[in-house]
Amino acid sequence: MTNHQQRALVTGGAGLIGSHIVDLLLREGWRVRILDNLEPQTHRMGRPAWVPAAAEFVQGDIRDRDTTRAALQDIDVVFHQAAYGGYMPEISKYVAVNSFGTAQMLEIIREDNLPIKKVLVASSQAVYNEGAAVCPNHGLVFPGTRPQSQLERGDWTVYCPHCAAATTIAPTPEATPIGGETVYAITKMDQERLVLTWGRQSGIPTVALRYSCTYGPRQSIFNPYTGVIAIFSTRLLNDLPPVLYEDGAQTRDMCFVEDIARANLLAATSDALDGQPVNIGSGVATSVRQMAEMIADVLDINIEPVCRGEFRPGEMRHLCADISRAAAIGYQPATDLATGIERYMDWIRAQGDVRDYFAAAEEILRSKRIVQQANA
Repeated sequence: MTNHQQRALVTGGAGLIGSHIVDLLLREGWRVRILDNLEPQTHRMGRPAWVPAAAEFVQGDIRDRDTTRAALQDIDVVFHQAAYGGYMPEISKYVAVNSFGTAQMLEIIREDNLPIKKVLVASSQAVYNEGAAVCPNHGLVFPGTRPQSQLERGDWTVYCPHCAAATTIAPTPEATPIGGETVYAITKMDQERLVLTWGRQSGIPTVALRYSCTYGPRQSIFNPYTGVIAIFSTRLLNDLPPVLYEDGAQTRDMCFVEDIARANLLAATSDALDGQPVNIGSGVATSVRQMAEMIADVLDINIEPVCRGEFRPGEMRHLCADISRAAAIGYQPATDLATGIERYMDWIRAQGDVRDYFAAAEEILRSKRIVQQANA
């Protein structure tokens, strides 16, 4: 597939990842249409300044059939990034936007016999119950979600599913069992399975990109429910401590947004990944506490994070993506975490007055039991 005047639809194209995909496609000579509803939780100020004039912008909702049908006309490749994300309490909205919105889009393409050549869907590392681990007795193992009763005791360890020995973190391959113990994770699993199954049935190539935690310029500073680096930095800029769950030693694979965008272009222009789920990340595990300290250093704000022994049920303890499948088509992360944080902090400083929205959100999360207190 060449990229000569390829026509792309980027759903969620005003958001963090979508907007960087748009910019990259335009630089590569694609014609681009954006479909974005400008979700107020993320786009509090309306249409952002970074939406380029060179792209066709359609403000509309992926849940609206007529809007989605119109957006799909004369398109070659769909980069489906539109989703409702993070730790939020609206169960039905997750299902409506992520699961139903995706199903309806696929239905329209097939019913209208649209000449779409490829569909790429934004999946997530959240589909894994837990990251892969190494047991001293059984080697590489795939633990399940830690039980609620264990977390309530303040025991954060990931144990071997065969012998209950304490494990250490290992790179997580795509063969790791998927499950989903949060509403968001369930709907991301829906999205990727719908797209890959539909692709096999329709004969249209599809790829599900399982993104690691993505950060970088344009990540909303208004959304207190998603984006650990955004939340920590807005807390610090308001002279408030970052809040760590569990003991702060849980790890995440943090991936700079430009690397995620480049992975999308590689997957769109290669047939080597068709029909597969593909991890996209940095391949490096970083503890949440370490992230808080790195951000404080860059901002030169010396406030220690607080750790109250709270936890989020269903959350994985460790995740480091095995990115060898993506590397086989030339994907390599180019921006390390220290550089990426500096670039993101430069962008945040340029936003003027930055408020803390997390404190109020935290009370909502507690009241809905999305955040709970250990008894230890």
